[in-house]
Amino acid sequence: MQLSVKGRGCKRECTTETLKYREEFCHQRQAMLPCRVAATRPIFAILFLTLLPLFPLRAQGNYEVQVYPGETQDPHTTMVELHSNFTIQGSKGITNGVLGTEHQLHETIEITQGITNWFETGFYIFTSAQSGQGWQWVGDHIRPRVRVPEEWNWPVGVSLSLEFGYQRYRFSPDTWTLEIRPIIDKNIGRWYLAFNPVLDRSFHGPSVNQGVVFSPNFKAGYNFTKKIQGGIEYYGSIGPITGFDPLRNQEQQIVPAIDLDLSPKWEFNFGVGVGITQATDHLLVKMILGRRFGK
Repeated sequence: MQLSVKGRGCKRECTTETLKYREEFCHQRQAMLPCRVAATRPIFAILFLTLLPLFPLRAQGNYEVQVYPGETQDPHTTMVELHSNFTIQGSKGITNGVLGTEHQLHETIEITQGITNWFETGFYIFTSAQSGQGWQWVGDHIRPRVRVPEEWNWPVGVSLSLEFGYQRYRFSPDTWTLEIRPIIDKNIGRWYLAFNPVLDRSFHGPSVNQGVVFSPNFKAGYNFTKKIQGGIEYYGSIGPITGFDPLRNQEQQIVPAIDLDLSPKWEFNFGVGVGITQATDHLLVKMILGRRFGK
């Protein structure tokens, strides 16, 4: 979940609070529209305030940076994962009460319980630490997931995840969100491919009027040995399904990553994320450490 905690998009209605939030954010992100308008040219200030609600702004939440595989947790077993993500270069300061992401450390605990051979449920606890802010609780999500059973012998792995939860406004202006995540994956020789065409929906916050937002995730990995896989992960948020955002306003992030399969009970993933658009945190480091319990 590229969110993950998610606070995407913009409010279509031109409220004073929304305009203030976006103008401050625009200064920090160096967005496509200038945020200073000369006093001698008031016509441009009027035009700017009129058009501003049409451009989306992002409040990223790098709490769980992961492309999901198709398989679910085995029945009567539990997976406990620690997602550690540190934003080296991101948004700065405090914008309309929302903390910037730069130099934030996010620690997320994910506990997934296998219930049947085709159904699991996960629970997340999001936390954040930052200089001057201390260590704080951010929010919680719950995530049921179903899969196509192996005995159906489909040519690809297929599952569907629904993730719903709350995150505090101080960390995301969209406080109640739903993520619908279809998952498709396939092993081809030494190659592993996974595609998550995620659909995000905010129920409380500035992104509500955006409706459903398309946030595709993709992974291509190559097994150098039976225990070491290297590859590329991609995370995006490209705008409402009714009309995608301009490229510079989309979230686009590339993450070279390595996976280690050192034991059936342990999982390890490490990557460095590089944002390739103005609307994306520009540099982060992420790690996932997981331990399986049960039979």
